[in-house]
Amino acid sequence: MPRRIRKFQHITRSLRFRLTVSYALFFSVMLIGVGTIYRRNLATSLDTQIRDGLEQEWAAVKGYLRIENDKPIWYYDRDDPDESFIVERLRRVYVVADAQGKVLADAQGNQQISEAYESIGRDSSAHIAAVLRAQQPQWDVRKNAKGVPYLIRSGAVYDENNRKPYFVAVGRSLADNQHILDQFTWTYVTIIPLVIVSGCVLGWFLAARALTAVLEVAQAAQRISGSNLSLRIPSRDAHDELDYLIETFNRMIGRLENFFNQIRQFSTDVSHELRTPITGIRGQLEVALFTASTADQYREAILNALQDIERLSQIVRALLLLSQAESGQLALQKTRLNLSELVADVVDQFQIPYEAARVRLTADLPRACLAEVDRIQIERMVSNLVSNAMKFTPAGGQVRVSLRNEAEGIELAVEDTGCGIPTDHLPHIFDRFYRVPGRDASGPERGLGLGLSFVAWIAKAHQGYVRVESSPGKGSRFIVFLPVLAEADQRPDAAGAPVASGMNEL
Repeated sequence: MPRRIRKFQHITRSLRFRLTVSYALFFSVMLIGVGTIYRRNLATSLDTQIRDGLEQEWAAVKGYLRIENDKPIWYYDRDDPDESFIVERLRRVYVVADAQGKVLADAQGNQQISEAYESIGRDSSAHIAAVLRAQQPQWDVRKNAKGVPYLIRSGAVYDENNRKPYFVAVGRSLADNQHILDQFTWTYVTIIPLVIVSGCVLGWFLAARALTAVLEVAQAAQRISGSNLSLRIPSRDAHDELDYLIETFNRMIGRLENFFNQIRQFSTDVSHELRTPITGIRGQLEVALFTASTADQYREAILNALQDIERLSQIVRALLLLSQAESGQLALQKTRLNLSELVADVVDQFQIPYEAARVRLTADLPRACLAEVDRIQIERMVSNLVSNAMKFTPAGGQVRVSLRNEAEGIELAVEDTGCGIPTDHLPHIFDRFYRVPGRDASGPERGLGLGLSFVAWIAKAHQGYVRVESSPGKGSRFIVFLPVLAEADQRPDAAGAPVASGMNEL
């Protein structure tokens, strides 16, 4: 395809060209419509004026004209120039005839028909008879041999005895009206192309100016890639739709940046978490292969490998469940429960492990605390919080679980006297696999770093939230807020998911 054709196609497909064409079409339709309406109103106004003038002339004819013995007589003061002018104007286009169509003549023998009326042709006897029978004024447009149109007003005028009707018609040339309409039409037709061309040129530059900011946004967007997602498009401070687009685009890039960061962190954490048990399994098996000589040694190696495999299975199973939950593939199974009884059951289950860790576990619960929740998920959330508090609370410490009914919702708090969390780590404490550096659990088992991620998801799935208050050496306080939902809102949430039992502590 030739380069010029490709360039032309590129221009015609551009938004700027389409906006310009839209401007041109809009102006064309608007101007044609306005011109048509204005011309029609102008023609109506001119027609009304000439008809009113003819009505006035008809009334004047009846005042000046008398027909006596078939002789038309014009009664006026011939020495008065004003009356003479009026009568002469009335007789510019006129005719007086009897019922048979014969034009009358005055006493001097002058036929009562003007030269102008003669040029448009005399009326037939049938037409005259029809006008006289109608007893109403008749209007007619007729043209002379040169094509000049005349508006004729005809009717009946009676003799001095008011018995015999006579046909009288007066008229006016429509040439001036037609000239005005033609002049307006040609002037308007000449102006329309100029206005359309001017509109196209103006539209072309206005479209370019309006799209300049859009092109700048597009160029900035092209510079954004996976390696520089921190780039943002500066606002124009115009507070218009384009600024709203820029703001929305920047928010989207921010979400993508967070998403990419989470993917990088997730990939790093997963590779690290999977590499550790896989390395352990391989090491145990290699040691057994090269050094084991008895059945007990092989059995111990296999047992250690199975423990690492179990840990690997826990990680994979937890990741799958959390991914399914956060992607909305499963739904919560909500029922009306007494949270006080549910939390009390979880606390009772942890009394023996807490006694073994020499940590005191207490609960401050109201008699009743009703809510629409998923029992399995709420149990998992409370278990994760209580288990997490036990891991990071040294012997002799204390963990307190409380539940309160608030006006806006329900508040569940798990407070410990453990080592606490540094302030700079608090924003990441609910991220997957995130573990505070140097914050080792007091128990023998090392967590996967997924428990608090499940807590955050479960709270969000119930349209609530979780937050943490902590400082190093003073313990931590995890607070879960669950809103009291109206009856219409107490429905399963697509973002939630029931998860198989057996993974309460992650």
